[in-house]
Amino acid sequence: DDVGRRLVRAASQFLVQRGDARSTILAGYPWFTDWGRDTMIALPGICLVTRRFDEARRVLQAFAEASSGGLIPNRFPDAGEVPEYNTVDATLWFFHALRRYVDVSRDENFARQHWSLLKEILDAHRRGLRFGIGVDVDGLLYAGQDGTQLTWMDAKVGDWAVTPRIGKPVEIQALWINALDTAARFAHRFEDSATAQLCEADARRAASSFTRRFWNAERRCLYDVVDGPDGKEDQVRPNQIFALSLPVALVDSDQARQVLATVERQLLTPRGLRSLSPADSGYQGTYQGPPVERDGAYHQGTVWGWLLGPYISALVRFGDADTKGRARRLIDGFATHLDAEGLGSLSEIFDGDAPHSAKGCSAQAWSVAEVLRALWEDVLEQDRPEW
Repeated sequence: DDVGRRLVRAASQFLVQRGDARSTILAGYPWFTDWGRDTMIALPGICLVTRRFDEARRVLQAFAEASSGGLIPNRFPDAGEVPEYNTVDATLWFFHALRRYVDVSRDENFARQHWSLLKEILDAHRRGLRFGIGVDVDGLLYAGQDGTQLTWMDAKVGDWAVTPRIGKPVEIQALWINALDTAARFAHRFEDSATAQLCEADARRAASSFTRRFWNAERRCLYDVVDGPDGKEDQVRPNQIFALSLPVALVDSDQARQVLATVERQLLTPRGLRSLSPADSGYQGTYQGPPVERDGAYHQGTVWGWLLGPYISALVRFGDADTKGRARRLIDGFATHLDAEGLGSLSEIFDGDAPHSAKGCSAQAWSVAEVLRALWEDVLEQDRPEW
């Protein structure tokens, strides 16, 4: 499998050593360091598909040791600086990465060693954290305050957070409920019945609220944010795909097919998913110009290659006929791109408008990781997560 082999080779280029005994994953070349969110999203493709279990364990260990007040770092800064913790999703992705590590490597003892930390993180979210992060009365996770950008749509120019998404973003709820499910599963394995019951009850309450609050019948998709400063945000964005792609899906099969149809009609391109529908008045189809213009377009229509991974997972799980064939063709479509920008790697972003020119980093970890993971798990049916 030519594309698969090349992606495996590309994956090794992002693994580096932090200190003497800790590994980490650089987000992208030539200018990104290691980010908590990028690292946790990329870890299954970079380390698990390629059977680099020792490196995966060291990566998880490094971020666990750097956790503070219920959060893992958003970014490990350059030498002499302190880590930054301005993220709501990196810690939730840590739960997912750990779950997948245990599922694939069978190293349950590593999770057992960090069981106290996992419980402390969940308790901190229940009590409330910095940046307005905390569980609301409906069981859903609220996050954000003026001037902050806590989700992966994190472009900021000065005091201007381009896509603040204050409130209850859709993918954060999917990640929160999946983190609770992960903790409940570990609790049963570790014979901690009290924690299992608590996490299962919290997950049921949050899932019930999600079902009531997030379905947008008019657009046949999910709201991007609820309970924001302006109420519900109904822009068609790719974040809703995680309610379909993570182990615990938050929609039924009929709704899932409607979400997929909306995403395919408005967001899907040969290079990934647009960050905003072209039908939206705020859509920007090209990523160009000085920094203010580029950051203004970063999550306002720009295509992100890494989002192809969760889209393929959702497609194979809920799609109609020939889903694996369609997924395979999307992945094979990157064959020419592997020779186009960063030789042998996949770019960070692409223009929303055709011909979807590559932009940003010429080699991006989560782009490589998620396309490789989708090929391995969803097309070739290896190490497929339990649904």
